[in-house]
Amino acid sequence: MKILSKLSIAAAAALMTTAVFAANPDVGGAAMFENKNIVENAVNSADHTTLVAAVKAADLVDTLQSAGPFTVFAPVNAAFDALPAGTVDTLLKPENKDTLTKVLTGHVVAGKVSAADLVSKIKQSKDGFYHFQAVSGDALSAQMRGRKVYIYDESGNASLVTIADVNQSNGIIHVVDKVLLPK
Repeated sequence: MKILSKLSIAAAAALMTTAVFAANPDVGGAAMFENKNIVENAVNSADHTTLVAAVKAADLVDTLQSAGPFTVFAPVNAAFDALPAGTVDTLLKPENKDTLTKVLTGHVVAGKVSAADLVSKIKQSKDGFYHFQAVSGDALSAQMRGRKVYIYDESGNASLVTIADVNQSNGIIHVVDKVLLPK
């Protein structure tokens, strides 16, 4: 009986240690730290340099460093590169700050929504989609195709969640492969 008790305690300790110290996935070749905020982590990702430049141009750094919590669907550089030629350069111009802000806040949801939360809400829905709203006011939807989660913008464009559940001190990031655009 003493052996079983020691094994149970050791197994429980190992399980708790694994859960507590489970590492965030790397993003863009960089470690992501749960004790850093969204901006502090994003600046280290080689895959998010365009997003970081856009966040700076839209003056959203302070917002995304605040307490939140926020859920950010973070498009990779290739997602911005896939937009029509000149789109990013145009959005980054000071005179287009309002449009840039609308596009970027269309990737942000108030609160911390994990991949498990998204899947649960999708499964509870009647139409196979979880419908929710970005802080920009734009409608977003999540759907599962097989084991993959896609986020849809108002025009019905789908963006695949390629890396889920990157925990931050002020929320969570899900890396996506397309830019979500307002209608």
